[in-house]
Amino acid sequence: MSETQPVADVTDEQLLHRMGYSQELRRRLSGFTNFAISFTIISILSGTLTSYYIGFANGGPIIMSWGWPFVAVMCLFVALAMAELASAMPTAGGLYYWASRLGSPAWGWFTGWLNIVGSTIAVAAVGWGAAVFMVALGNLLFPGVVHIANGAIFLFYSIILVAGGIINTFGITPIKFVNDLSAWWHMLGTVIVVGVLLFVPARHQSFAFVFTETINASGFGGQGFSSPLFWFVIGIGLLQAQYTIAGYDASAHMSEETRNASRKAARGVWTSVALSGLFGWILLLSLTFAVPNVDETLAAGAFDVQYILQHSLGTKLAVFLLFVVVAAQFFCDTANITSSSRIIWALARDKAVPGHKFWHRLNSRRVPAHAIWLVVVFDIVWMLPTFANATIGYLVATSITVVALYSAYALPIFLRVRLGARFQQGDWTLGRHYRWVDSIALTWIVLITILFIMPVTPTGIPFHKEFTWTAVNYAPLSLIAALLLFGGWWLLSARHWFRGPVQQASFEELEAADQAAAANTADAVCRAREAQTRAHEPGVD
Repeated sequence: MSETQPVADVTDEQLLHRMGYSQELRRRLSGFTNFAISFTIISILSGTLTSYYIGFANGGPIIMSWGWPFVAVMCLFVALAMAELASAMPTAGGLYYWASRLGSPAWGWFTGWLNIVGSTIAVAAVGWGAAVFMVALGNLLFPGVVHIANGAIFLFYSIILVAGGIINTFGITPIKFVNDLSAWWHMLGTVIVVGVLLFVPARHQSFAFVFTETINASGFGGQGFSSPLFWFVIGIGLLQAQYTIAGYDASAHMSEETRNASRKAARGVWTSVALSGLFGWILLLSLTFAVPNVDETLAAGAFDVQYILQHSLGTKLAVFLLFVVVAAQFFCDTANITSSSRIIWALARDKAVPGHKFWHRLNSRRVPAHAIWLVVVFDIVWMLPTFANATIGYLVATSITVVALYSAYALPIFLRVRLGARFQQGDWTLGRHYRWVDSIALTWIVLITILFIMPVTPTGIPFHKEFTWTAVNYAPLSLIAALLLFGGWWLLSARHWFRGPVQQASFEELEAADQAAAANTADAVCRAREAQTRAHEPGVD
């Protein structure tokens, strides 16, 4: 097969063979399910609500009314740039494979490890937010049993991760079911939440409040748009939207399990962002209109959404809506585990992970069970610092998710721009528009990378008179430590032997092997049917 043969002229398996891989995973996902997993990971019923207090305290209602749609549009540029890459090279390695092929093994190495860091910590951030809402729900249902405390949150957090790991271990069929259900749950659930918030409360905030009111409860000085420091505070508040609209590279990582992946994986990347941006904005506006009291909402901290629902709707409706939200958040974290395990599995396939043979192993249901449980156990341990300061722990997890994931997004996008007209396009392409779309995407990623490693409170700045270590944003320290580990490994060892994606065999060999495997499977099915027919024939015992 010619390397320049158009993607549209080959089957999914042939395209995978052209990239040097055999069809190990089961290709059973539809385009809708591929979209659903990214839509679920973005999860507007998760990130928008679990981090609502970040935006409300750092900018106020304007973060919801103007900040969210602005960030959503910027993220859409990034998603469009990534969709073009996903179409050209639809593989579970995703970003790592793209960077390796468009650049060099070094580009692929750093992209892959940033992707692992971002996606794995995203599991922790989403799971912790879900646990907070689960505790809020439990506290309303069983106030004498479930108490709002870090210990209770950590317990629920661990349960959520273990349950998500179990679902993932049982194969692609339950994953497909959960993600299809999740997409509809998110869309219908959002409509229900919005409808209740718009029509049930006896009193709503004014349009002026929602679209013009500013709040600075960050601890930093500065009030109003004339203050440069207040613009910095607004930047911190944008973390709410930026953290939520992330993880849509999952559609690319599920390519090897998706039919017609060159088109449908690309579509899954950008449509998940576009629809999440629209639905998320409507959700945030309805919630902000329902705010009963500004000071008490701020005082509620991470439990501000529970406060808004309970005091604007009453306990019964609050319990119902919290159930809708908690279920969506659980679906989201389960999908995050799926995506993270596929990234680890893909890098292990190419020997880029310590103990690669173990992490690349599939169970009897042909899913990377070892990689799944690596993610679960690591993230349970990772969130232990929340016992010292849960708010900072959650903020750090969201910051690392954004910085690591979007840095991993930026590297292959940059390489695609550098390649220019030499880039071999897939079924879905930006055409000549790639230059300005990719340039906007890269500029935005640079800006948010700088912004989200900054201190989030004055008491977290060294030499401040009220400085305390528990308020330090340790996201940059964590990222530096990660870079030293996998960067040091590259310099000391991996650069001498790592050559990027490892071709399992030639195209012709992979074609022959998969055809033989398909023929053997068909023969086995026929023999089983014949045996079953004979068993039911008259006179056969």
